[in-house]
Amino acid sequence: MDNSPTALFENYDDDLKQLVSSLKGKLDGDVQTLRGEPRKAALKKVSDDLDEAEEIISQMELEIPSMPVSLRKNFQERLATSKASVDKVTKQVRDLRASTQREELLAGAGGWSDDPYTDDDPSAFSARTRLLAGTEMLSTSSQRLDNAHRVALETEDVGADILRNLRGQREQIEHTRDTLTGADASIDRAAGTLKKMIHKMYQQKVVTGAIIAVLVLLIILVLWSKIRG
Repeated sequence: MDNSPTALFENYDDDLKQLVSSLKGKLDGDVQTLRGEPRKAALKKVSDDLDEAEEIISQMELEIPSMPVSLRKNFQERLATSKASVDKVTKQVRDLRASTQREELLAGAGGWSDDPYTDDDPSAFSARTRLLAGTEMLSTSSQRLDNAHRVALETEDVGADILRNLRGQREQIEHTRDTLTGADASIDRAAGTLKKMIHKMYQQKVVTGAIIAVLVLLIILVLWSKIRG
């Protein structure tokens, strides 16, 4: 089995495409026909599957820094496309949830009167007020979710940049370590050569001293022989 970063990315990407396709089919088909609690349960199941999709995207992001530099740009673009497809499904889920809550508010209010702006029916006006308040609250919550999602995406980008920087620093450290190892080997060789030169120098000194001693002894013998003669 090929466990290279590119192969793992491809496998994650295939799994994500199948999951997103399945979720779109549910949202465009079964969920649209459901109402009330059944629709809520179906949306809950889709949300759980979206958590799995986010996990797959996280795994894909982890593989990119390990790829050769020449391939990263292409896979980063594919990752961005995959994120966009998941974001569309997430937005569709939020819209359906908001629609479900509006329907529940309408059902709880007993529906609209023929003239929703009339003040003749206090209950209708009250229902309209509650519905507007609920709609505004949903809109605010949706904006908060969008902001949170945007911050999460920015955090992911920062994390990916940090991983790339750490990988680059690790490569620099490994290169420095290799250079130091080579320098250490060169120093060892130089030290060995220096020891040999010192040893030869001592040998030469000993030989030179022996020659001088012999010459001095010969001179003494010559002088001694002349004195005796």
